[in-house]
Amino acid sequence: MKQEVDRKIWNPKLEPMVFAACVTVTRHCHSLVLLPNNIPISRFPRTAISSRRYFGCRGRVFAVKLMSSVAEAAGTKSEESKLTAPYGSWKSLITADVVSGSSKWLGGFAVDSLGRLVWLESRPTESGRDVLVRQAEREGGKPTDITPQDFAVRTVAQEYGGGTFSISGDILVFSNYKDQRLYKQSVSSKDSAPVPLTPDYGGPLVCYADGVFDSQFNRYVTVMEDRRESSANATTAIVSIDLNSDHIREPKILVEGNDFYAFPRIDHKGERVAWIEWSHPNMPWDRSELWVGYLSDNGEIRNRICVAGGDPSILESPTEPKWSTEGELFLITDRSSGFWNIYRWVESTNELLTVYSLDAEFAKPLWVFGVNSYEFIPGQKNLIACNYRKKGRSYFAILDVVSSKLSLLDIPFTDISNIASGLDCLYVEGASAIHPSSIAKVTLDDQNSKAVDFEIIWSSSSISSSYKPYLSSPELIEFPTEVPGEIAYAYFYPPNNPLYQASQDEKPPLLLKSHGGPTAETRGILNLSIQYWTSRGWAVVDVNYGGSTGYGRKYRERLLGRWGIVDVDDCCSCAKFLVDCGKVDGNRLCITGGSAGGYTTLAALAFRDTFKAGSSLYGVADLNLLRADTHKFESRYLDNLVGSEDGFFERSPINFVHKFSCPIILFQGLEDKVVPPNQARKIYQALKDKGLPVALVEYEGEQHGFRKAENIKFTLEQQMLFFARLVGGFEVADEITPIKIDNVD
Repeated sequence: MKQEVDRKIWNPKLEPMVFAACVTVTRHCHSLVLLPNNIPISRFPRTAISSRRYFGCRGRVFAVKLMSSVAEAAGTKSEESKLTAPYGSWKSLITADVVSGSSKWLGGFAVDSLGRLVWLESRPTESGRDVLVRQAEREGGKPTDITPQDFAVRTVAQEYGGGTFSISGDILVFSNYKDQRLYKQSVSSKDSAPVPLTPDYGGPLVCYADGVFDSQFNRYVTVMEDRRESSANATTAIVSIDLNSDHIREPKILVEGNDFYAFPRIDHKGERVAWIEWSHPNMPWDRSELWVGYLSDNGEIRNRICVAGGDPSILESPTEPKWSTEGELFLITDRSSGFWNIYRWVESTNELLTVYSLDAEFAKPLWVFGVNSYEFIPGQKNLIACNYRKKGRSYFAILDVVSSKLSLLDIPFTDISNIASGLDCLYVEGASAIHPSSIAKVTLDDQNSKAVDFEIIWSSSSISSSYKPYLSSPELIEFPTEVPGEIAYAYFYPPNNPLYQASQDEKPPLLLKSHGGPTAETRGILNLSIQYWTSRGWAVVDVNYGGSTGYGRKYRERLLGRWGIVDVDDCCSCAKFLVDCGKVDGNRLCITGGSAGGYTTLAALAFRDTFKAGSSLYGVADLNLLRADTHKFESRYLDNLVGSEDGFFERSPINFVHKFSCPIILFQGLEDKVVPPNQARKIYQALKDKGLPVALVEYEGEQHGFRKAENIKFTLEQQMLFFARLVGGFEVADEITPIKIDNVD
């Protein structure tokens, strides 16, 4: 590894700050830290120093060779020895390059016939390309890419995708991003080229998701979304695709007629298929139905029965049907209690029996296909590995379906998303305040009651542990809302940097994050983009406003008919609560959000005076325009969220530009089909004409959410600089070239 020192980190404007940057690393993992000549070496413990070197860099500069990482050495500093500098101006190792380049996204995982894990990861450094990767054959080996360089594994079904691939034995079927066709490939053969299974329609006009293998008829059963006649009103069906034929044929329709389908699941004998369906104006978490179809000798559905959701007197949204090896159907639904719990279907009487009842969520809303919240333990017909969410935390457990006994398993994850069965283990997708999104291999004892081994197989950010002293731990807070006696929830991250402190009479600026969805949930897990702010001296609060999931149907439905009111009130109430508690500076309150969170941001800035500046990422400015332009999946979503026609006008920030009174920066992908670019352009022009400080950043090739590393970095840096210039009252430590701010520059 290189031995030279990168001198670019010296910045005379920032004297006398410590430039704690890993500028060089030896093969023994020792590090060098550059120190301005007025920062004594005594700031670092003697035991950490192995040698001193000198470099000419605007005067005499020490380079101290440390016996461990820079972060660990810095973490030993006492409060008295910390540098005093204004909040927001602190230098941090967690740079925008680190955030944008180190993190990958997980798009699902499965286990192949040899028991090896296969996962789908999205890589910002490859412009967001999605690649299937197989676990190394031997311990200590390197994982290998399965996906050839000219392919990317991703579906755009329902725009948000998911359920992109499936494995059976040695055969992999996946959706290719460029043409949206399904391809077949050998998992184990390194020279196996993907072979198309579905027709070429001259473009990505037909897409597939959430597929499973049907061994009885050697076919692939999947959800198909057909946009050939209308991209805004695509038709959806459950279809089968022949795996026998050497000739590509049109998919055969098994189920059609409703607006949406998900979770086609076939029993082990190939006799029955279960699926979820729902219709406008409902979203799948509002009302859905679970059906079972009986397959004839030629593979067609000859008879069907509605298992859940068909009784109009019962409000429920069943999800995640799954057949046991014994042929029993299990599912998750929220009837009775309003919480998604696990049930079992009694086929002879068409009844549902509760397997375990708890005021907690055993599932999450169906935004993406392919979710797997519970799994049968191999060889144990009565045991289910599951996870549930309660009051902001996930719990991992083994459920005995006969005795209805739930045994909690102790693993480091506090947030769990998906579970898959290995040959002699479980694979769990999860995270915590110190673990980024990861996949862990969990081995149970002989009684399946304890976790005896826990090993991280894949991590979204392999370097995040290097910054442990810089990490701010989230505090789950409950705060009062505008409605007397009603509370809402958030994660509060205080500023934290092992090298810095602010003066005692200063309080930190606050960045409030409003999550997207809005039927979603923010989670208190390690997110380097949040730590980017907190390690520079910002406080961050991530709000689960009314309408968020994870707290049951009643809390989720607080937003029905009141989007733009409840979410906005809760965000403002949270900021005021933190000010009243003395945790943040009431004169430096900023708000940001993406998608629906961008709408909440703009609505808060237009209709309230709590915040001093805002940042909207692909956010909604005009509800009527969104209703007219958005894709089919969400085209009726607003009917329930907004309610009255008057609400579409009265809660659209674009119609009340005269009420805006503070700076706003907007970021937008030009290929966004969920919130089209004209939303951002419209609000930008209106604010520019009004004379408010405003900036608009548009990205070629980006859709709903930014995938390219360079764009993630640019967005993060420009938000920081925008807030610092117009609200913060401090200079940022990083060298960032500012963009033009209209009505300022």
